[in-house]
Amino acid sequence: MTENKSKYLLSAFLSASIWGFFSIPLRNLKTYPSEQILYYRIFTSLVVIWLAILLFRKKELIKDIRYILSSHTKTKWTIVLQIIGSTILLTLNWYTFIYAINHISIKSGAFAYMVCPLITAFGGYLILKEHLSKLQILALGTATLSILMLATGSLIEVTWSIIIAALYAFYLIIQRKMQHLDKLNVLAFQISIAVLLMLPFFIKDYTVIQSNLDFWLNIVLIAVVFTIVPLFLSLFALIGIPSSTLGIIIYINPIIAFSIAISHFNEKIDPHQLLAYLLLLFAVFLFNWHLIKDMLTFKRK
Repeated sequence: MTENKSKYLLSAFLSASIWGFFSIPLRNLKTYPSEQILYYRIFTSLVVIWLAILLFRKKELIKDIRYILSSHTKTKWTIVLQIIGSTILLTLNWYTFIYAINHISIKSGAFAYMVCPLITAFGGYLILKEHLSKLQILALGTATLSILMLATGSLIEVTWSIIIAALYAFYLIIQRKMQHLDKLNVLAFQISIAVLLMLPFFIKDYTVIQSNLDFWLNIVLIAVVFTIVPLFLSLFALIGIPSSTLGIIIYINPIIAFSIAISHFNEKIDPHQLLAYLLLLFAVFLFNWHLIKDMLTFKRK
């Protein structure tokens, strides 16, 4: 494996790991409406990401603007539609996830990111024609088995999980097709469009700006650590690894999230659920075994 490939794989693992702890700041805001958390998350993310780009990444921004302006009309429309479509999927994913964590259960949000990799991997295989080896197909089968073991609880939780998963899976598939633009710039444009979409609803619903310091500390934490950083890492990873691979690595997210739910929020787990989580962890390594093996070989060299 080349050093660059290792870099993309590490970015994928880091993004999934960070998101695994997302329930902690979200639960700190449980008393606030889900849509209010979403509004402030998006608005704060907009300010932070454009400050970062204008201060440190002006060259990349100018390069992307020139690329879009010099492209054919058909390419321009394709880029615009991809950005708008992915923004709508991402915004809906954020809202449904926040609502599920604070009003359904932490396990429903975590379960969503168990279903998501399957949809992403199969979507990458069917839509993007990404190759899956026999070992990877076996890993998908193992992951499916573990999910079926976990899908024996509430129908409401499972339904919310599937909706959240499908939204993010198709977002990743669209992102994989956008290979010619800087990923941080793409994310900035997506957040900008999300703000335009959400602003009328915010003006309609809220006339007073939040002044609670604790609220703002959690919102800034969510915007920077749990939005911009992991999203950029996942988009960066898609440059060098297939969306199916990133989809399977996302399994790290629910494994950590379930651990947090049990250890920090005292949600219950029974033996068959524990076995299912261990199967998931095994599936992650099985699916990425060729990449992990190559990375270890590269490090030894």
